[in-house]
Amino acid sequence: MPTSEKSALRGGIIFAISAYTMWGIAPLYFRLIDHINADEILVHRVVWSTILLLLIVLFTKRWGNFIATITQPKIVLQLTISATFLAVNWFMFIWAVNNDHLLDASLGYYINPLFSVALGVIFLGERLRPWQLFAVGLAFVGVMIQLIMVGSLPMISLALAATFGTYGLLRKKMPLDSFVGLLIESLMMLPIALIYWLMFLKTSTTNMFDNTMSLNMLLICTGIVTTAPLLCFSAATKRMTLTALGFFQYIGPSIMFILATYYYQEPLYFAKLITFACIWTALAIFSFDSIKARRHAGKAAITPR
Repeated sequence: MPTSEKSALRGGIIFAISAYTMWGIAPLYFRLIDHINADEILVHRVVWSTILLLLIVLFTKRWGNFIATITQPKIVLQLTISATFLAVNWFMFIWAVNNDHLLDASLGYYINPLFSVALGVIFLGERLRPWQLFAVGLAFVGVMIQLIMVGSLPMISLALAATFGTYGLLRKKMPLDSFVGLLIESLMMLPIALIYWLMFLKTSTTNMFDNTMSLNMLLICTGIVTTAPLLCFSAATKRMTLTALGFFQYIGPSIMFILATYYYQEPLYFAKLITFACIWTALAIFSFDSIKARRHAGKAAITPR
């Protein structure tokens, strides 16, 4: 591998680890403002993310791309739909973290890759190899075990996986610059967020002029918490393949799992542990099969004919 490619790959790995680590430790930040309702935090996340993304698009000279995209009604409609799923996902994550359901959030993001694979099969006509099919089936069994033993489905986990998986599917069909797309999605949410903030939010922290400086800074930082990992993720995607990048996506939920069990002392019931074990095994099988298939494809590509 040429030196330039090695350097790019090394940089990509650093950016990928940074992105998924920031997503993993995000609960530490949201716990700092857990006395604020999830809907109010979501409003701030939308407002300050929009402002920060607007600055990023301007300073990175993406404005022409933004104008070209915003003038296409079909794309704007699609981004409005994807923004809805993203907003629900953001709200569910904030609520889960601030209401002692971080383990459920962790499980949701472990399930997400396998859920995305299932969506690819259903909506994109993708085909699964036998071991991949087994992995998805094992994940389904893990969820059913919790249903049988506890009597209820892990709804928070499934909702997080479903909303983010659907969001990923919708965005996959739109070949857009990630920041331009996210800015337009944020702009779609912004009017609703502002109306809700000004007309319906009636809490002791609604008026930022009545808050302490430290609290206002924490609220404004929701924009950074949202966009900083995206910046790193975008940089990583330019330096490494999506297949390679996929192996880093388990960093986030793993950090959440450790925080939930060891730092926040959330109870890990036996049924939930079995569900986690099934998901972990499914992910291990899926990853191993992907690595094996990739190596086989690489050997086939260099074999003389």
